Amino acid sequence: MADFIGKKRLRLGILFYFSPKWMGGIVYIKNLIRILNFLDDDDKPEVVVFYRAGLRKYAEQVDYPYMNLIEWDFPPVYQGFIKSWILRKNVFVESILKNYNLDGLYPLQDYPLRAVTDTKIVSWYADLQHKYYPEFFTKRKIIERNVRIKFMLRNSQHLVVSSQAVADDFKRFFRLRDKMKIHVFHFASVIEDFEGLDIGEVRKKYNVPEDYFMISNQFHKHKNHRVLLQSMALLKQDGKEIHMAMTGRLPDASHSSYMKELHSIIADNNLKPHISLLGVIPRNEQLLLMKHSRAVIQPSLFEGWSTVIEDAISLQVPVIASSLPVNIEQLGPDGCFFAPEDYKALAGILATFPESEPGKMLYQEYNERISSAARTFMDIFKS
Repeated sequence: MADFIGKKRLRLGILFYFSPKWMGGIVYIKNLIRILNFLDDDDKPEVVVFYRAGLRKYAEQVDYPYMNLIEWDFPPVYQGFIKSWILRKNVFVESILKNYNLDGLYPLQDYPLRAVTDTKIVSWYADLQHKYYPEFFTKRKIIERNVRIKFMLRNSQHLVVSSQAVADDFKRFFRLRDKMKIHVFHFASVIEDFEGLDIGEVRKKYNVPEDYFMISNQFHKHKNHRVLLQSMALLKQDGKEIHMAMTGRLPDASHSSYMKELHSIIADNNLKPHISLLGVIPRNEQLLLMKHSRAVIQPSLFEGWSTVIEDAISLQVPVIASSLPVNIEQLGPDGCFFAPEDYKALAGILATFPESEPGKMLYQEYNERISSAARTFMDIFKS
């Protein structure tokens, strides 16, 4: 499979070992492999996916012609670090490097020791949110993150980040070795197949009206649903009503003080009739609803590189986003921005936002954008 006349395919190992609860990481890996379909056939690498058992169903959802799936028993982080120090070898990848002839391996986050190998090992880290909002993390999680990052920076030579903003954060918060090379790779969203789906039927299924805005974030505090609900409440007080479709399960008020606050805003301002709580829905239905929304809202207090914004760009849908440096980097002049805590400004934007214009090109053409991302990613392993 890997060889063909005149050229040998680059053989790339992909480590798929994130927590099954972290959909951002799962979507990242799935998209990463899918963008390779946009390369010329001669340039497509052979991909060997080493996946944790709980991620099998997600690995099988990826359609790529030169891919092998191998279930792998990755050790727990603490146990893996201790065992690596005792045996003086990186047990997270030692057997993979020994038994598979790989040109590259990505994304490795556990570097208790530097691996001695001819394989180009490239690390990746999503963001340094804990440096900006430590109150969102336990003390143990902050220590774990910092230790993991410091070993990665000590023993790795290549680090991929998804934005220049994150690259700047690494330079700000950590001392980098001269030999450490940071690669900025803007990942892109490959859109699911809508064939056989009718927007009218999907709207009816989820009780979504014809005119609506959409937000597709998990209900974590840093995702900042509060500012969105506050803006809707203000609009309603002024006699203006909008409808919001929300994907993701809304935890009950007992889940946290933050969830109690969100539920209170909804109840106190009678916003429930103006919100379609969709829960966790199939991605193709989610993206179809996004495609037909007036705009996608991304109000986060912090992002590394937003998958939701990437989805909207691929779908040619307007985005209203908080004015984080990373969101501005991602959207450029094509975004509509507001200060993350300024619900009045957001209310003003929502009240006057123009109706959707189906077919209007707002961003770079889809195939060009995905192909460019695929080439940028492969250049990391060719250089």
